[in-house]
Amino acid sequence: MSSTELPSVPATNVLPKVAPVRVAEGERLRSVGLPGITLTVRSRPPAREGLPPALYVHGLGGSSQNWSALMEQLDDVVDGEAIDLPGFGDSPPPDDGDYSITGHARAVIRFLDASGRGPVHLLGNSLGGAVTTRVAALRPDLVRTLTLVSPALPEILVQRSAVPTALLALPGAAGLFTRATRKWSAEARVRGVMALCYGDPGLVSPEGFRNAVEEMERRLQLPYLWDAMTRSARGIVNAYTLGGQHGLWRQAERVLAPTLLVYGGRDQLVGFRMARKAARAFRDSRLLTLPEAGHVAMMEYPATVARAFRELLAETGELGLPGETGESRELGGPGGTRGPGGRSKTRGAGESGGTGESVASGGVGESGRGGDSDGTGESGWAGKVGELGRTGESSGTGRVGEPGGTDESGGTDRVGDSGRVGESDGGAPLSADRASLDRGDVFADDGEGAAESTGS
Repeated sequence: MSSTELPSVPATNVLPKVAPVRVAEGERLRSVGLPGITLTVRSRPPAREGLPPALYVHGLGGSSQNWSALMEQLDDVVDGEAIDLPGFGDSPPPDDGDYSITGHARAVIRFLDASGRGPVHLLGNSLGGAVTTRVAALRPDLVRTLTLVSPALPEILVQRSAVPTALLALPGAAGLFTRATRKWSAEARVRGVMALCYGDPGLVSPEGFRNAVEEMERRLQLPYLWDAMTRSARGIVNAYTLGGQHGLWRQAERVLAPTLLVYGGRDQLVGFRMARKAARAFRDSRLLTLPEAGHVAMMEYPATVARAFRELLAETGELGLPGETGESRELGGPGGTRGPGGRSKTRGAGESGGTGESVASGGVGESGRGGDSDGTGESGWAGKVGELGRTGESSGTGRVGEPGGTDESGGTDRVGDSGRVGESDGGAPLSADRASLDRGDVFADDGEGAAESTGS
């Protein structure tokens, strides 16, 4: 090991005892031992027996607690569990020190194989979005549907606000950061994280803030905290630079599961413009855009994300639509019903202020005009959804990608910029272009595995 690499993590049986992790009312925690890893699993008993299983996977620096609000919203439609990835939350580090995307994906697959719960509805945020994308591509037998909230998929031009997180991947960066922030209080750290991850930190309740501070104080006692953060950040960077059949975008194209994509307009870590590329890459995708949300929409607007997920279940036959007429469950707003023949239908006001209705088999055409027969809409990608005064405010869906990659207001690739969340969340079911499936894929070491894992 070179002098620039991080030291090895002590064995889990000699790690110091810290305060117990928080468990919300109605939740349960258990520890699951698997070959090379031990995972803490958070669950909420379902409202009734026989519901399909779901698994939630958190992002970099997060934990299973990030999913508590959404799990509560969905406990009547899925039997949900959320894991702490190795080295995060209450899970100890992996025995081999592998924090790569592939290493985390192996942990998820081992858990699903051992539990026998697959196929599951798989949900991931940020780092967890990259991990679950890889799982869905490599093990389609384990995945019913895939829901990605601000997934950490490769970007060529990252946002300036994301650069400090990426710099954690550099050798020695964790030590420098630790020394520079030694005098920071847990409260100051939490405020910084919330300012980075939330579109509006004011959404956090006083109780939620206190709970976050308590969790931060607990994590700061863990000797492997920055080791896990640094190596996982390095794993993301390595995955961003990996091309060919094992690249994340190529694997996204091979995902067979129906996919819900959720992007926040105020996300400072994952570019909002990536929503268009993701909707093209995932072959059977629906896009929910929340202009006021940040990086953790499932924490900021859990009810809105839950409505979108219910629509996904309805479309895939896991949840019946109410009534026989197909009258809608909402997808982020008043729009998003399911049309005949498995096509997506969006109800909303047309440009003239009428109640125009568009139906398209792939994208969604301009409200009041039918989408093109190839499902691309007028823009050549996903058309426009429910225009009214060029914002889509009445339909709950915004514009989706004009040609040239900018919206009507001159923004950069903003999708569904439809006003404040809760009034019209900018969502509508979309289907991306079809792509060929390479069935010969296997686990790749991808430059992040055993050899690199000491510094990933």
